[in-house]
Amino acid sequence: MRAFTETCRREGLKVTHQRREVFRELAGSEAHPDAETVFRQVRRRVPSISRDTVYRTLSGLADRGLLRRAESAGGPARYDANTRPHHHFVCTACGAIRDFESPALDRLRIPQSVKAFGRVDAAQVHVRGVCSSCMRRKDPGRRPPRPS
Repeated sequence: MRAFTETCRREGLKVTHQRREVFRELAGSEAHPDAETVFRQVRRRVPSISRDTVYRTLSGLADRGLLRRAESAGGPARYDANTRPHHHFVCTACGAIRDFESPALDRLRIPQSVKAFGRVDAAQVHVRGVCSSCMRRKDPGRRPPRPS
């Protein structure tokens, strides 16, 4: 939370109780929740917080690089407090998003054809597939393949 507070101040943002609680909810989760889930969880601790405040806070923190928007499989925007370079595995069955690191993917060069569209600020790989939990539910006797 100290780094969050310092970054907010550097970005010219007031460190409000609501802003801290929204960030705390994301920092304590690896689930990449959507705004509605964040709202419900924060509201348990801060009953007076409004849905609009949570949505605006998430958007503002993402715009300033304090959070990342994580692409989901056709659902609402999801959020991630992990701003270090990483990539996502997205389950096409249940929508779960999991972080993974890959130095090899980090070194991928952006093709010139993409650069022709405009300035590239960041690149991230989304790997799509069916997570091991969903695979077990479909075939309880089958074990997921081991990573190589």
